[in-house]
Amino acid sequence: MDVDHEGLAPASILVAAGRQPRVPGAGLNAPLELSSTYIADGPVNYARAGNPTWSAFEEALGALEGGSALVFASGMAAIAAALSLASEGSVIVAPIHAYSGTRQKLESNRVWAAAPTNPRLEVADLPRIFDAAHSVGAIALCDNTFATPLVQRPLSMGADVVVHSVTKYLAGHSDVVLGATVTADTDRGRELQETLAQHRLIHGAIAGPVETWLALRGMRTMHLRVERSSANAAELAVRLQTHPGVERVRYPGFGSIIAIDVRGGSAGAETVAAQVRLWTHATSLGGVESLIERRRRHSSEAATVPDNLLRLSVGVEDIEDLWRDLAAALTHVSPSH
Repeated sequence: MDVDHEGLAPASILVAAGRQPRVPGAGLNAPLELSSTYIADGPVNYARAGNPTWSAFEEALGALEGGSALVFASGMAAIAAALSLASEGSVIVAPIHAYSGTRQKLESNRVWAAAPTNPRLEVADLPRIFDAAHSVGAIALCDNTFATPLVQRPLSMGADVVVHSVTKYLAGHSDVVLGATVTADTDRGRELQETLAQHRLIHGAIAGPVETWLALRGMRTMHLRVERSSANAAELAVRLQTHPGVERVRYPGFGSIIAIDVRGGSAGAETVAAQVRLWTHATSLGGVESLIERRRRHSSEAATVPDNLLRLSVGVEDIEDLWRDLAAALTHVSPSH
């Protein structure tokens, strides 16, 4: 890879990083490498340790976050690897409304941050949290899935490790399950990177090359997808404020996720999710399509999440079509209905 990413804007990094060297006859795209084993005496002898397709994806994500990336089989695999950095008996500080999978891992199992939180969309002062973590010698971990590196780069704020569910905005098309970690380009970050790479190797939490190739292809247009979905979300957040079927709008002022508390309790929320036609009633987020879901239908969700909260992952559809569909569904819980 011979493109210097220094000084490039994120949109340019997404298009340029992870390409093949610019030599005559080379393919423009990184190859899809399907070999499980390699001829002896090279840099890698078995695919559990490395793959050229992984390397291309990791270069692109690392350049985007400003660190060194590792791809994992899933977001949970990346979370498990990051949490393994805490020694047995360590105290782990995490938000109440972290991703439910992270909460389950912490409960079954020095500082885990997420901004905004999932699904209540609370925003934390990340630099202050990271400074506090380092003041007591703790490792500062940050889940950047919701915000994406297009909105914030936690490593530049002092985080030691960033975690992503690549399934979401990075890949962006609801067709792969992948995760990733990114470590800072510091002495401490490089030590953590080696530990995480060893964890991936020993625990077998490896990504498939096809999924990784698809994720890299999806990343090429992430800036366009996030720009459009964020604009849609910002407009919907304004319109939802005055809809009689909505009790509260939760929107951090950026990104493509909105949470709304609707009238009628859990039954009202389920009614709205069942009445939409363009929106899809499904879990997950970050794809091109708009999704809606009542989060408390999952037993793993925090009890402090309201029963009537709907999480909206806003996609790239036409804003007027999205609004008409959602507003019509909300009429079923409006006071006048």
